[in-house]
Amino acid sequence: MHVVRLSLHDFRSYAAVEVVLPPGVTAFVGRNGQGKTNLVEAVDYVARLSSHRVASDAPLVRSGADQAVVRAVVVRDGREALLEVEINPGRSNRARINKSPLPRARELLGLVRTVLFSPEDLTLVKGDPSDRRRFLDDLLVQRAPRFAGIRSDYDRVLRQRNALLKSAGQRGGRRTGPDEHFESTIEVWNQQLAAVGAELLAARIALVEELGPLVGTAYEAVAQSATRADGTEASLTYRPSFDLGPLGQPGVVPDRAPLRDAILAELARRRADELQRGISLVGPHRDELVLGLGPLPVKGYASHGESWSFALALRLASYDLLRAGGDDPILILDDVFAELDTGRRDRLAEMVAGAEQVLVTAAVAADVPAILRGHRIDIVDGEVAVHGS
Repeated sequence: MHVVRLSLHDFRSYAAVEVVLPPGVTAFVGRNGQGKTNLVEAVDYVARLSSHRVASDAPLVRSGADQAVVRAVVVRDGREALLEVEINPGRSNRARINKSPLPRARELLGLVRTVLFSPEDLTLVKGDPSDRRRFLDDLLVQRAPRFAGIRSDYDRVLRQRNALLKSAGQRGGRRTGPDEHFESTIEVWNQQLAAVGAELLAARIALVEELGPLVGTAYEAVAQSATRADGTEASLTYRPSFDLGPLGQPGVVPDRAPLRDAILAELARRRADELQRGISLVGPHRDELVLGLGPLPVKGYASHGESWSFALALRLASYDLLRAGGDDPILILDDVFAELDTGRRDRLAEMVAGAEQVLVTAAVAADVPAILRGHRIDIVDGEVAVHGS
């Protein structure tokens, strides 16, 4: 799988640009602020329908424009397809395949798969639990696009249930008897939260079981001499918002039905707390992915170099997992090498050099390891110029 042509209209800094991309390695080289990251961000957007740099779509549209359009011609299994995304902040985005409109933009998911490394990846190690939950959910969607709908359904149910809890909590001091409307309504949302939440929870637990060994192998390969003398191993542990009992034992991937029942039981147990606080306290939205080095958590204990190695290991493990399930994902290395010491830089380059397509951005050509110096595109004063191989 690789992108052979990328066209942008009113995306970020580009009014219009078209770039031809060969298989193998392409390096985008240019000073900071020239627009090189905008190009690889667009490729990643076609794959995930979201940006690794911002939470909303509005910053993706060039100042003064109403919408942005990203077009990518993709080769997969020897066949070409034109994928288009029309980005409409405040309105529904639209997507097309070979000029044919799709009912929903998210039906584009899964046609292109990317794994992106960037300096922001340190938030996977040092950031909030929400960053790690998002990492897992994004990977779930890349493997099985139907999880985009599951995640959307869960978010919708959670919003509705939180609104009900908040409203009921505000009325609590004025209540003179049982609120039958609240009881019947909360039960409906409990059932939906438990059903959709169990599906998401089961998928995350299964994903962590698969990903854990790959992370351990990748961390060892990236860190090598930088590892501690005691041979510390990298590990992943999924920690739900409540004790799952036997369902939560290491190595156990529980079915959805017992997970649904466990969520319902915990919702009943925490009813008073939820009413008092006006929010949902049970469910995958409060879970944590614990990253470990030996007996210690990475967050708060790992050095800067160890944190970087772990972040890289998460991305490399994601690449290996996606690759095992089908085509090679497109690898994007956005301004990563300038952040790494020489050893980690060279080891990462060696590990990704054989991918079907690698897109690299760098402020100066010298930041790109020799093994990745293939096709080069210079970005000068916001303009694209092919440097050559």
